[in-house]
Amino acid sequence: MSDKMKKEAKVLSQKMISEGIYDLWLETAMAEKVKPGQFVGVYPANKSTLLPRPISICEVDKEKSAIRLVYRVVGSGTAEFALYQQGDYIMILGPLGNGFPLDKAIGKNVVLIGGGIGVPPLLETAKRLKENGKSAKVSAVMGYRNADTFLTEEFEKYAELYVATEDGSLGTKGNVIDAMKEQKVPCDVIFACGPMPMLKGIKEYASSINAKAYLSLEERMACGVGACLGCICKTKEIDEHSHVHNARICTDGPVFDADDLDL
Repeated sequence: MSDKMKKEAKVLSQKMISEGIYDLWLETAMAEKVKPGQFVGVYPANKSTLLPRPISICEVDKEKSAIRLVYRVVGSGTAEFALYQQGDYIMILGPLGNGFPLDKAIGKNVVLIGGGIGVPPLLETAKRLKENGKSAKVSAVMGYRNADTFLTEEFEKYAELYVATEDGSLGTKGNVIDAMKEQKVPCDVIFACGPMPMLKGIKEYASSINAKAYLSLEERMACGVGACLGCICKTKEIDEHSHVHNARICTDGPVFDADDLDL
């Protein structure tokens, strides 16, 4: 039986935390069930839009029965979400996806790598790793375009933080791999989320240093529930559903062992 539920959630708060990036807290019973790296489908009010918008879960507050969504406004659906205010209600489906395999980080130097809007789902991951205290060391390497960053202060509570910016205005100039090399970040296991070119680079880097990498391919999703087939990725194994070398990111992922992916 599936754990996912379609429910109305109450808006507790919302604010813009960076240009076009919004921070939304929702009160929902599904907070009890969330694993780090999972996401929810958020339904626009417009009934002609049948499919929910997938948004990663940034943080969970079980005491308040609340989940936090940090998202970028990219189209009409997310533009509508940005208008929600405290006390409003919004329909969500979740929790969806498989999440990061935290057990793989036990006794290891684990590095969380996020790029752009791939940063948010790693915050709850960092929090849980610190809570269980079973990793040798937890580092976070976050990549941004420039010094207009978000969530960096919160990552510092749970991990050793390194920042890379494309323009060099903060931290290492370049990408997350440049920061890893410059700072000599100890690494046995990588949990990463971000744009596809970044994930390809991480897969290659992990292989070169003999580390394991688990990649969240969330950025390529459309419906989030396996219906639209708009989020297919190439895999080395044959998918039972389609009998080809494909997997549906939303239902088989979004987190995959990098070794299983043909990026």
